[in-house]
Amino acid sequence: MRGMQMQSNDAMSPFFSIIVPCCDVEPYVRECLKSVLDQGFGDWECLAVVEQSRDATERAVREIAGTDGRFKVFTEPRSGSPATPRNTGLDHACGEYVVFLDGDDFLAEGSLGRLAARIRERPQADLFPCAFHDWREGRGSVRIVDNWPASAPPEMSGTDSLVQMFGHVHTPVSGAQFTVYRRAFLEKAGLRFVPGLVYEDLEFLPRAFCPARRVAPLHEPFYMYRTRADSIMGASRAAGPKMEHYARVLRSLFAFHASIAKKPGFDAELSRLFGRSWIALLRTVWFSPSSVASATRARRLETLREVFAGGFGDFRALLSAASLSRRVAGWCVMAFVRFPPLRGIAETFLVRIYSNLAWRRRGR
Repeated sequence: MRGMQMQSNDAMSPFFSIIVPCCDVEPYVRECLKSVLDQGFGDWECLAVVEQSRDATERAVREIAGTDGRFKVFTEPRSGSPATPRNTGLDHACGEYVVFLDGDDFLAEGSLGRLAARIRERPQADLFPCAFHDWREGRGSVRIVDNWPASAPPEMSGTDSLVQMFGHVHTPVSGAQFTVYRRAFLEKAGLRFVPGLVYEDLEFLPRAFCPARRVAPLHEPFYMYRTRADSIMGASRAAGPKMEHYARVLRSLFAFHASIAKKPGFDAELSRLFGRSWIALLRTVWFSPSSVASATRARRLETLREVFAGGFGDFRALLSAASLSRRVAGWCVMAFVRFPPLRGIAETFLVRIYSNLAWRRRGR
């Protein structure tokens, strides 16, 4: 039934479906939606998914949407992350290409037209990674961030694109908003976000890129990414919540890697690069000096057990392709979790010795 509905919608589909999760963003959402209205390129639909808010977000959304039929407004209970409203938007989207736009961010002036022109040059590609503006309150755009090197091939497979990205940036900025997606690809691959997950983009992006046949980096800075302390991401940065959220993300990433690494022709270089990034994240979140100072050992142990709730097999699969220094860090993490007599030694090594060595290797 859903397939029949998609066929019918595709005959008159807009070029872009812009999916906007909105929760507690009344001070920003007017600017967000107005940036869509003022593009000059009008072949779009905008799906604003408003979660139950503590402010007048829904009223602000409906005020901007007005009677413009290109806007579709949905209301949902509060979920705690953009994952569920993005999934709702995907379930109702009719456009040929999908853009995710958070309700407290906005689009650069005239960017949709530029994107459409670039996309039409490579209509067979599944994903179009772009650059974005790091935008700060009171300062404006402070820098343009691009996860892909300028020397990257104009089109490549999904796994090759990940090798390019993780090879170019030690810790890529994981924002699902900075890529344009061909909707037919998302539907065929069955790609959705994990409901309720914070840091959902970090978990989603490898699953989205690996099955892609063609990825075409555009290097187009179309997205204005607002940094603010009272966002969901800002609120999750305290040590306790941060560990809980990252535990779910890393458990999923380790399992995902273990599943794709078994496939014929898998590029082991991607395993090495995943290991470099994810093991560094594991060490930083649980064993940086600031994490140890702000969270008890019992708390860190509890959340690490969540990471390895299914055992250590998936993590060992990642370690097997990692560099020696990453393997040492991984062995220490496992010792901390598994062997109480070694807990203090492993912690001391990761916090004091390994951290210093890591900083020196990065030239700081």
